[in-house]
Amino acid sequence: MSFIGRLASLPGLRWVLGHRFLKFGAVGASGTVVNLGVLYLSQEFLFAAIEPAGTRLNASLALAIFCATVNNFAWNRSWTWADRRQRNLHKPLLLQFGQYALACWFAIVLQIVFTKTFAGMGLHYIVANLAAIVLASVFNFALNDLWAFGRMKSMSIARNREPPGDNR
Repeated sequence: MSFIGRLASLPGLRWVLGHRFLKFGAVGASGTVVNLGVLYLSQEFLFAAIEPAGTRLNASLALAIFCATVNNFAWNRSWTWADRRQRNLHKPLLLQFGQYALACWFAIVLQIVFTKTFAGMGLHYIVANLAAIVLASVFNFALNDLWAFGRMKSMSIARNREPPGDNR
């Protein structure tokens, strides 16, 4: 078997290249456009009067990440994980968004740290932010696939389905 064939047979690589991850990537690309657009508009116009520049970048990043998170949640809920919609009907929309946002928290923190680190190394803030988004996206997918969009059942649902007297 060729090296490429062996790589393609690895379970982790199959998972990464799966159909859902491709949808997630497309949604992420739309979120990246939203993120970069809001970051640029905030940095250059909306928050242009904020000094020092580091404070302006913090405010711009916060707004850009928030807008991209709302965009990505809406698209991922309605398209990427649309097949799990029935399974997640028991979740109120705000609860599911809260789960999504918490699952994204780690990726968001990584994105901020990487953006500020790369910008501090002399990269333009847009390039720094783009690199940070790419690095954080794998963590974002895994956490959301497992928790926010229903691969893992909530503990309360699992307890309610246990037969009476079964105290394992």
